[in-house]
Amino acid sequence: MARTIDKLSATIDKILKARGMQSRLPEYRISSRWAGTVGPAIARHAQPRTLRGGRLLLIVDSPAWMQQISLMKPEIIGKLNSNLGAGIVRDIMLKLGELSSSPMQSPEREQVPAVISREEREMIDQSLHQVGDDEIREAIKRMIEKHLLRTRKESGR
Repeated sequence: MARTIDKLSATIDKILKARGMQSRLPEYRISSRWAGTVGPAIARHAQPRTLRGGRLLLIVDSPAWMQQISLMKPEIIGKLNSNLGAGIVRDIMLKLGELSSSPMQSPEREQVPAVISREEREMIDQSLHQVGDDEIREAIKRMIEKHLLRTRKESGR
């Protein structure tokens, strides 16, 4: 009997699709790579909030930085698409506001406890049952659980 081993990225994609989280993946990537992509100066004054239909909404902490960032839109879009994949960000919208400690999260969202349900654990275990090495399987399992908890916390679910 021949065993096939899926790539880690394929396994994670299956889990994300099953949880309905794959469409938000570009948002999470932007958020996690924001400071490294745009640099610390811009990151201190602007945060990504949402990405819908290729439009990235940035919250900016001052009118001066809004003007500066509006002049840098093409450069920022180019950097983001270079790091995330062409066409992910087509436009940037700017909104004056207070920066949050958690980018890409709407302030009205309520925080929920970080718990992996029994069904989620079973789904993860079932997805990873073909991984033969116990140590690798447990490491992947912890990574997926951590990702689920983080995305749940960010999305307010």
